[in-house]
Amino acid sequence: MQIYLPIAEMSVNLFFLVGIGAAIGFLSGLFGVGGGFLLTPLLIFSGVPAPVAVSSVTGQVVAASTSGALSYWRRGGIDLQLAGFLVLGGVVGSFVGVWIFSLLRQVGQLDLAISMGYLIFLGFIGTVMLIEAIRTLIRNRSGAARTRRKPGQHTWFQGLPLRMRFKQSRLYLSVIPIIAIGAVIGVIGSLLGIGGGFILVPALVYLLRIPASIVVGTSLLHVLAVMAVTCVLHAVQSQSVDALLAFSLMVGSVAGAQFGASAGQFLRGDQLRALLALLVLGVAARFGASVLIDPADPFSMAVLRFGETI
Repeated sequence: MQIYLPIAEMSVNLFFLVGIGAAIGFLSGLFGVGGGFLLTPLLIFSGVPAPVAVSSVTGQVVAASTSGALSYWRRGGIDLQLAGFLVLGGVVGSFVGVWIFSLLRQVGQLDLAISMGYLIFLGFIGTVMLIEAIRTLIRNRSGAARTRRKPGQHTWFQGLPLRMRFKQSRLYLSVIPIIAIGAVIGVIGSLLGIGGGFILVPALVYLLRIPASIVVGTSLLHVLAVMAVTCVLHAVQSQSVDALLAFSLMVGSVAGAQFGASAGQFLRGDQLRALLALLVLGVAARFGASVLIDPADPFSMAVLRFGETI
């Protein structure tokens, strides 16, 4: 069943899009991540223009994060004060990221920037995750005890000015790193079409010492708010959000996530992290190949609008 995507200007099989959404939803439920960093590359590899893939996935990320954020909010698992500062930084980062996105598109370097961004970003993250997972596997097999941080030992982030007390998280720390982390995630999300939860959660836990009971729900609220702003900015400024594409992906991801969550119960955490790291490195390698290998057709044609120049 073929459907026409008006913004992408191409016809795609509806069941193919739903199947992609289901596959990413399954992986999201299996690994506990948003899946945007996998969905965007898969759409690009399937022939969807990179600007449309990046922009449209933001809408899918918003829908996927909404139910999770509501669930954690009902259980009191969100620090609204902390989330407010994260969203503040994220919104600023989204404006900057969409501006860079439009600038790169005007000079004709957006596709290359997206490919290089995924190659460097996913390559680094995947390598770090794989090293950590292998160390955990070796430690578990050898029976060695994991060294824990001593009570009262803090990172240099706690010494920055503008400190505030976050009652729900039971922390007293500066708002500067919180806003900075949110801004970085906002820029990356708007440029690459990822929610950034798989970066934000480790950053909050290891850098700011946010309690595990609070960090996931707070991260989901940040992703929801920032990706909603990013989606609107892309729709207004670059007109590259394909609502039909985003909706088709949403339908499949909702169903796939349920099966992924059930399958994830049969694997240990270190095994899941190792598999996720290999998957991330595989996507990075695919982008590396697309950058290094000469395209089959080195020339392209495009219709220029009034006032545009090559």
